[in-house]
Formats: sequence, C-alpha cells, structure tokens
Amino acid sequence: MEGIDHKKSFGEALSSLRIRIIDRYIMRKFLGTFFFCLVLILVIAVVFDFAEKIDNFMEREAPWQAVVFDYYLNFIPYFGTLFSPLFVFIAVIFFTSRMAVNTEIIAILNSGMSFRRMMWPYMLSAFVIAMLIFYLTNFVIPHSNLIRMDFEDKYYRPQGRRLHVENIHRQVSKNIYVYLEQYNPTYFRGNKFTVEKFDDEGRLVSKLSAPTAMWDTATSKWQLINYIQRDIAGKDELITRGDRIDTTLTLTPEDFSKDPAYVNTMTFRELEDYIDLLKLQGSDELKVFQIERHKRYSTPFAVFILTLIGVSLSSKKIRGGIGMSIGIGLALSFSYILFQQFASQFSIKGNLSPILAMWIPNMLYMVIAAILYKLAPK
Repeated sequence: MEGIDHKKSFGEALSSLRIRIIDRYIMRKFLGTFFFCLVLILVIAVVFDFAEKIDNFMEREAPWQAVVFDYYLNFIPYFGTLFSPLFVFIAVIFFTSRMAVNTEIIAILNSGMSFRRMMWPYMLSAFVIAMLIFYLTNFVIPHSNLIRMDFEDKYYRPQGRRLHVENIHRQVSKNIYVYLEQYNPTYFRGNKFTVEKFDDEGRLVSKLSAPTAMWDTATSKWQLINYIQRDIAGKDELITRGDRIDTTLTLTPEDFSKDPAYVNTMTFRELEDYIDLLKLQGSDELKVFQIERHKRYSTPFAVFILTLIGVSLSSKKIRGGIGMSIGIGLALSFSYILFQQFASQFSIKGNLSPILAMWIPNMLYMVIAAILYKLAPK
C-alpha cells in the first residue's frame, strides 16, 4: 500500500506540473513583456550610441553598410545579453504588478493554486531566457563581438586598443620563464627581454637577456639584439655575448598583445583553452579571463533569482501601485549589477577569488529572494 501511495503521490506531483491554460497565459505575458522591454531599451541604446559616435564615423569615412551590418547588428545582441537580467526583472515586475492590480493574482490563488505552483510558469520562462543567454554568450556573440571590435578599431579607435604592454611574465614550458619589460604590438618590438631556465630543484641553469627583442615575421622567431647568455654549472659560469640570436620559444606576439577586452570574442572552448595557457604562463591577466568564465555561468543563474524576487515583490497590491513596484525593482536590479562590478574589481585588484567574485552577488540576492518569497502573499 505504501508503494502504491508513493507512486500515486509522485504521479500527482507530475500532473500538477503539467502546462495549463494559466501557465501558458503567464509564460506568454513573461516572454512577451521581456522581449518588448528588450527591443525598447535596445532602440534607445542604439540611438544614443549613434548620436555619440556619428562624428567619428563621418571623420573616419566609415561605410554606412559597415556601420549597420558590421557594428550595430553585432552591437545589439552584445548589449542585449549584457543587461538581460535587468530586462528580465523589469518585465516580471511590470506584468506581475499589473496582474496584482487587476486582482488576477488573487483569483489564481483563490482557485486553489498555491503560490509555489504559480511560480512554475515563471521558472519555465526564466529557464528559456537563461538557456538563450548561455548559448548566445558562449557560442554566438563571441564571433559577432570580433567583427564589432574590429570595426571599432578601424573607424572609432584607429590607434588601437592597447599601445604597449608592460611587465610581462610568462612560463613558456617546464622551468623556463620569460620576462619582458615592455612590448609594442605595432612594431613587434620589446625591451629588456629575459629568458631564465631552472632545474627541477629551482636552481638557475641559464639566463639569456637582451635590451631589445624583435619578432621576425619571415622566420616566426624572436631575434635578440646585443644578447648576453649565461650558462651556470655548479660554481662555474660561462658568459657568451653576441650581436644577434634567434630563439625557438613557443611564444608569439599574440601572447603578449592580446587585450583583455578580447575575452568577449572567445567561445566557451576557446576561453577554457586560453585560461589553461595563462595558468601555464603565470600571466597577470589570468583573473580577467577566469572572471569572464564564471560570469558566463552566474549571469544565466541570476535570471532565476531576479525572477523570484520580482514575483515576490510585485504579486501583492501595494500603496503606490505599479510605479512603486517598478521603482523598488529597479533599485534592486541596479544594485545587483553594481555589486557584481565591485566584486569583479576586488578580484582583479585584490585577493578575492574569481569564482567568489561572480557568485557572491548571486548568493546574497538568493537570501533576499528567499526572504521576500516567505513574505509574499500565499
């Protein structure tokens, strides 16, 4: 009998999650309002962005076809996914507040549907949006960002994104380390180049240094000018000097000149592979790319948290109507984005772990969501 009762209760639970008319109504409201808000905000963003950059476009003689297809058609998905949790929150607050004002929420709860069951279509809609954000961010937008940023470098930032790189430390293979005080990607030229090799016990075996290093595009090798080679064997040391020498280091100019802004042009697999490379090289830019990796997971998850907060806040009639609910919602959503930015900067400049930097805002707002859910009308 207990087994039969257990199967019956499990079947009832599955039956309760079946999509009903009211579920389709809420999902249609949710997704419709979300995409309407998204389109509205994107139109405003494009207008302001165009007004700001039109002088640069005309001065650099940017073709209008490139402006439309290379820049704005790739700007729109990037900007849309960047602030998509905010748009989700606004959408939930807006249409749920209207339902509360029109006593639709009261009618749903009085019909016998629990508040928890009413959250089901909200979470289904949030799941659709979260998966869409994850897919676009990891597999579609990186390619569109590359086109957009190339357009910006050509017609908006003709001097490039980074004139030079300073104080570069890289581990190119086991026990071999490279240091470059300054590198100019325009001329493929670096200053104060040093290659140090250690044994397995950490003792210095050899050191190759030169005041100037240049990348030879013909041979795809680094040329060291006025180099000094020190070979150490116990207490003996052999010093060799010369005018020019080629190296066979597994380093290319791209390893030195990759701007952290290009993290947005990497697909999921490219980002993972590049993080593994930066770990091997001991790069100072590692945290920037680790933050981006964890952000690509935490942002879709934030959609569920902000949906729960939005429904809990706006499902009850409050004095002030929809405007008050939207005001509170905007304050919470903007504080979430601000907190996320602060946390990422604390990670880059301090000792905060990248995974904590990206997930602490979610954990904090999950607590806020749980409190608001308990206070919501049942």
